[in-house]
Amino acid sequence: MSILSNIVTKVFGKKSDKDLKKMLPIVDDVNKHYQTLNNLTDEQIKNIFNDIRKELAQKISSEKESLISDKKDLNEVDDILFKIEKDFLEEKLVEVFAIVKDVSRRLCGTSYEVMGQKIEWNMVHYDVQIIGGIVLHRGKISEMGTGEGKTLVSTLPIILNAITGRGVHIITVNDYLAE
Repeated sequence: MSILSNIVTKVFGKKSDKDLKKMLPIVDDVNKHYQTLNNLTDEQIKNIFNDIRKELAQKISSEKESLISDKKDLNEVDDILFKIEKDFLEEKLVEVFAIVKDVSRRLCGTSYEVMGQKIEWNMVHYDVQIIGGIVLHRGKISEMGTGEGKTLVSTLPIILNAITGRGVHIITVNDYLAE
């Protein structure tokens, strides 16, 4: 690293440290909301999630009707609706991430089969995994080492972005994870 880079880093700090500092309050909010879900039934959790999906669908539907009646260009309509979706997902990130974390807790002790092997679910999101989920949701790259829970991290933005009904693509080079 050059002398100038060292000076700039000492004065302004690392970008990753600044990004992390911005995300920590969100992680705290997720964990606080997660604590409120503990006493709810599975059905109540499903209803909360489905209500979030319905809220977005209604918001998009009413806005689309309004934009089309205003004779907006279809490309402009798509751009506006995409922005509404993006803002809505950011607004619901804390609540949805808390739901996903709670569902992970509820699944602990259940078994499933992957590639012919019986596996017991025993994972609940740690703060570092919530940070990874925020990073991925925002379209950035989250680098994690072996065993740090990349698969669990992916569940957060997958579920959040699936709310739109557009579908979510997941890519992995690992056959086991793909299964």
